[in-house]
Amino acid sequence: MVGHLKFFFGPMDCGKSTLALQIDHNNSRQGRRGLLLVRHDRSGRPQISSRIGITREAAEIRDDDLLRLVRAEWAEGRRVDYLIVDEAQFLTGAQVEQLAELADDVQVDVYCFGLATDFRGEMFPGSRRLFELADELNAIQVEVLCWCGVPGRFNARVRAGQVIRAGNTVLVADTKSDTEQHRSGTESNGVTETTETTVRYQVLCRRHFRLGDLGPDVAQSGQLRLA
Repeated sequence: MVGHLKFFFGPMDCGKSTLALQIDHNNSRQGRRGLLLVRHDRSGRPQISSRIGITREAAEIRDDDLLRLVRAEWAEGRRVDYLIVDEAQFLTGAQVEQLAELADDVQVDVYCFGLATDFRGEMFPGSRRLFELADELNAIQVEVLCWCGVPGRFNARVRAGQVIRAGNTVLVADTKSDTEQHRSGTESNGVTETTETTVRYQVLCRRHFRLGDLGPDVAQSGQLRLA
């Protein structure tokens, strides 16, 4: 028997977290036991959360040794047949290598889900290492469209209606439009965030990502968002 390291990737809103939870459901129904892991979920909590409303608790990965995490489960007499790792783009290269070691040496199946590129259009270090080591690379087929109708794959970081080109690679935010942010009025530490301070992300095609063109604001109150 061999384990497999698989990486499922795509832009925001393509259904990565939904698929992660579906794969966990399918495995657990067959009597397999897995661990759900996440790194920087957009909710700010240790959980895997889908935009269609499905949520499961998960262990937050920090600077953990993932080999030690699995061994700790074994030490408590708990079997580990598979790992579900969401937001895998935030893993370090060393952690990806540990996942490959678990697949090769102890036959743990590892399913990773994440973005390929950051807000600059450059690959995350964790994603790059997964592209190099994974047994399978799976582009998620749920198509996410740019505002112009062309398939989008660039995750633009937006503040005050402008595409941001510089800053920290890790900045967790959601995908609400500026209009929705203004309408809902989010709060942080008791301070109301406006469209001038709130950062969000928007999927764009290559052309409009290059131009920084966010298009017309067509978001409607109550509009269904596909995850």
